[in-house]
Amino acid sequence: MSVKPRILIVDDEPETLELVEFNLRQAGFDVSTAEAEAMKFGDVLIDLPRHQLSIRGKKVELTATEFKLLTVLAQRRGRVQSRDTLLRDVWDYNSLVDTRTVDTHMRCLREKLGPAAKHLDTVRGVGYRFAE
Repeated sequence: MSVKPRILIVDDEPETLELVEFNLRQAGFDVSTAEAEAMKFGDVLIDLPRHQLSIRGKKVELTATEFKLLTVLAQRRGRVQSRDTLLRDVWDYNSLVDTRTVDTHMRCLREKLGPAAKHLDTVRGVGYRFAE
């Protein structure tokens, strides 16, 4: 009787977890998965289950939309997100209306983050990116 080797995959991106899990199962492994419940970037801690942001241990109050915007950018860190993509994924807007909603929320989010706003890059003419 043979026992399959067991592997635990931990990642904060569900699509990545699903893809890696599928490939490892196809290769004959017994797979367990877990999403990272918090993301930490220096002094910034994004606690997903509690829906909280802390900077240097101090809680920062965000609106639900600001928190969702921050987590979407952090989960896709390093990758530029266009305004249209953010409108679709954060606000569920499906039309290509010209709106300054994303820019307005980014400005408010940066103000609340203070020095930690260094993680939010503007890519001129394209969109925004979370940088570590």
